[in-house]
Amino acid sequence: MNDRLDDVPGARTAARATDWITTPITADVLRGALELERTAHGVLPHRLPARARAQCPDGQLAMAEAQPSGVRLVFRTRATSIELDALRTKNAYQGAPPRPDGVYDLLVDGRPAGQARVTGGNLLLMDMATGSVEHRPGPVGTVRFSGLPDHVKDIGIWLPHNEITELVALRTDAPVEPVPDGGHRKWLHHGSSISHGSDAASPSTTWPALAGSLGGVELTNLGLSGSALLDPFTARVLRDTPADLISVKIGINLVNTDLMRLRAFGPAVHGFLDTVREGHPTTPLLVVSPILCPIHEDTPGPSTPDFSDLGAGRLRFLAAGDPAEVATGKLTLNTVRDELARIVTQRAADDPNLHHLDGRELYGAADFAELPLPDQLHPDAATHRRIGERFAALVFGSGGAFARRPA
Repeated sequence: MNDRLDDVPGARTAARATDWITTPITADVLRGALELERTAHGVLPHRLPARARAQCPDGQLAMAEAQPSGVRLVFRTRATSIELDALRTKNAYQGAPPRPDGVYDLLVDGRPAGQARVTGGNLLLMDMATGSVEHRPGPVGTVRFSGLPDHVKDIGIWLPHNEITELVALRTDAPVEPVPDGGHRKWLHHGSSISHGSDAASPSTTWPALAGSLGGVELTNLGLSGSALLDPFTARVLRDTPADLISVKIGINLVNTDLMRLRAFGPAVHGFLDTVREGHPTTPLLVVSPILCPIHEDTPGPSTPDFSDLGAGRLRFLAAGDPAEVATGKLTLNTVRDELARIVTQRAADDPNLHHLDGRELYGAADFAELPLPDQLHPDAATHRRIGERFAALVFGSGGAFARRPA
């Protein structure tokens, strides 16, 4: 599986100090991606396959699915030094301070062991007032981890959840082999930017990553920022992806994009769940309604950005809808929660493996008072941790939808 690194640019200089081995980056050392695209630089992990991507030429979706939330390199080695060449594509906003660089989390035998960032890369400069996007190309950078313990160990390198990342080369100072399947259950999760990672501190501390770690499961995260919209192609991806446990978190994007009315919402949820059940007829399936978001509890969307403090690096969102429009079918979070609870109750009569969780059990009014949403939509790092811990207790714990059942 390994080849000596002789012809990668810059390798000879590095080799004077370290006897590097390069390992091809293939699906057997990468988890959480559904497809790898070969690029001019290396490989680009995708969280939606090409067939799904081709059915929706939406720039937000394209950016979200190519940001590798939950994607990680996993391999076994006794290497004490690791280098990963990567080409990032980072977002920036016109008139705002630079966003923090994405983080690579290193886990050794499942425990946090370091963090790093990559330099260089491409920049997407977006003007939120006009919608224009400028692409500025940049060079490949290198992530380095050294001083690792000199024994055989399992390595996990979680890729930045908020930067498109092309993987160029993996180098180690000892051979690498795939980690055998440890028998962990496979958890497939779909949701919005909150599930994608929003303002989490790092990729292994998004709430799904934390919940998966606490629940002892293997996560595939299909949290798609701005794009949890009951799209049929997403339902087909869930249908066709192997999983032992499935959860779908529905609601906030439908409200804050003002995409759908109540008449369409119910049948769309039924259709989405029907499609998932075609591939997973008896798999535990959990429907999660939105966490508390005060601006949209009783006020419809769309959400609109408030640029008044953007120069100081603060962006907030407002609800632009009119509460009076609820009577004509516009969605609010309370409307969505009521409808989801009704639908799951109806379907569960014939589907005992279908479950429901009110998102306010993960983050409700008392939590908002203590840990308010900084931009009125997205939780911060501390709130991601709280949601992840609560999900693990409520869903993976005793009596939960994903609790282990007696054989």
